[in-house]
Amino acid sequence: MKLQFSKAALNDLVRLRAFIAEHNPTAARQVAKRLRGAISNLTDAPKIGRPVEGFPGEIRELIFGRYVVRYEIRGTTLYILKIWHGKEDR
Repeated sequence: MKLQFSKAALNDLVRLRAFIAEHNPTAARQVAKRLRGAISNLTDAPKIGRPVEGFPGEIRELIFGRYVVRYEIRGTTLYILKIWHGKEDR
C-alpha cells in the first residue's frame, strides 16, 4: 500500500514538533520519529484504526499515544489527512 500525506498533515507534523521543541528538542525528534514509524506501519495493517462515522469514504483514526492520526483508505493508497494531539480542540 502506498502512503501519501496531505499538506495539512505535513503542516501538523511540523507544528507538533515545533511545539515540543520549544521545551525539549530531543523529545521533539523522538516523538516525530515514533509518530512517523506508527504511520508507516499503517501500510501493513491499514484497517487497524477505528472507523470514523459521518464522512464519505473509508476514514479511520489511529490513536498513537497522545496523538490522533486521521487517514483515508482509497484503493491501494493510504492518505494521511490530519494529525493532532489528543488535548487539542478538534
